[in-house]
Order: sequence, then structure tokens, then C-alpha cells
Amino acid sequence: MPVTSGQNVKVAIEDRVAVVTIDHRPVNALDRQTLEELGQAMEAMAGDPSVKVVILTGGGSLAFVAGADIKEVSQLGSADAAKAMATLGQSVFLKIQRLNKPVIAAINGVCLGGGCELAMACHLRISGDRARFGQPEINLGIIPGWGGTQRLPRLIGRAKAIEWILTGDMYSAQEALRLGLVNQVVPQDQVLKVAKDFARKIASKGLVAIQQSLRAIEEGLQLSLEQGLARAAEAFGLVASSEDSREGVRAFLEKRQPQFKDR
Repeated sequence: MPVTSGQNVKVAIEDRVAVVTIDHRPVNALDRQTLEELGQAMEAMAGDPSVKVVILTGGGSLAFVAGADIKEVSQLGSADAAKAMATLGQSVFLKIQRLNKPVIAAINGVCLGGGCELAMACHLRISGDRARFGQPEINLGIIPGWGGTQRLPRLIGRAKAIEWILTGDMYSAQEALRLGLVNQVVPQDQVLKVAKDFARKIASKGLVAIQQSLRAIEEGLQLSLEQGLARAAEAFGLVASSEDSREGVRAFLEKRQPQFKDR
């Protein structure tokens, strides 16, 4: 059922799963308004107790997100204006990456430039088999400004990221899977269904463990191994003392499915 509707970003919630749709046809380009609406939607999802998992997808069948709105890019009159645009996109994408609930990108079409950067900010990525990926900004004489130079090397490795960014080429969903950029490739018309099935599977787990897992991974990647292990031990202590942990262990011993209460 729809719960909120911006002009370009729609949200619907069902079975503890929120589907956030960027609906800025024809190719769901990210202009300032769309970015701001997306940031507001993510803030709402973070504070909504009825939501355990978020799916992010594109409206229509052509594109997940084809990139930034090139008309807006063409109107940037100074380095300060361009930096402000980059900072806005980065701040919204960081909200996604740091959300206290998993965000799954359901990539139902073209995923280029800012769209690829957006998908990389999500925790998991399900791609249609006809999707195309790339960072073509260099073909316009610019660079990825919303995180591509930082997240892409972390996901596919330094050499391949340099290749993608300096050639501006497009790559298939199968190549994105081979490089580890996406988790699964499925038939194009099954992307949202598979993403929902994946989301419901995660939503069946305890929210305390979900949130602490995400936090330990996200924070650990910024720390040394020793510091990350210490953070993981702290997270384990918090989870192991939760009501959900007691229920999970009891259900295992009693050979039944756990009934988590998210506390």
C-alpha cells in the first residue's frame, strides 16, 4: 500500500518491506528535487518501525537510474556550484549506506553514472539480465561525483575501477556479477519479485541482529582488523543479550522456527 508520494519518489510498504521507487520518467534521472525526495524517504524509512528492509528501484522498464540530470549539470556555472551538487548527492547516498536497515537495489534497467553510484550505496544489488552498468562521466569531460571513485574500487578492485571510470564504457549485468558488483542476475521481468523474496527472507530475522550486523560491517571496513574485531565483539555482546537471541537459541533447541520480536 502506498504510504507517501513525492513528485518523483514513491514509497509503498507491505510485509515489513518498503519499496522506494524513483519515478522520474523516462530514465529516472537524478535532479536536485529527486535527490532531496530520496533523502527524505530514507529518513522516513529509518524511523518507521513497520519497516525492516528497503528495496530501491526505478519506475518503468527502461532504467533503474540513468544518471544525473544532464540539464542541471549543464547549468553549473562555477566550481562551487558543482561541488555543492556533488555534496548533495554524496550526503543522500551516505544516508542509504548508513541506514539502520538493509537496502536492496532492484536494478530493472540502465544503471549508469549517478545511477551506478546510487546502486553501490545500497547494501545488496539484484540485477535484471538486460541491465547495463557503467560510469560514463568521462565522456562528458567530468568525473563521478557521487561516490563512484570511492565505492567502485572497494567493490570491484582498483584496476577494474580505473578501467571503468577512464574508458566510460558500459558493461553487462553478467560482467557486473563476475566482478562482484551485483549479488544476483535474474530475468528482467523478475527483478522486483526476486528482490521482494530476498527482502522478506531478511525481514524474517531479528531486527537487533540485522542492525548490529550492518553496523559491524560498515564500521569495521573503516577500521584496522584489530579494531574491527573489537567492534564485532561489542556488537555480539549487545545481540547475545537481546530477547531475540534468547528466542532464537530456544527455538533451535526446540526444533521450531523462532518468533522474533525485534527486541
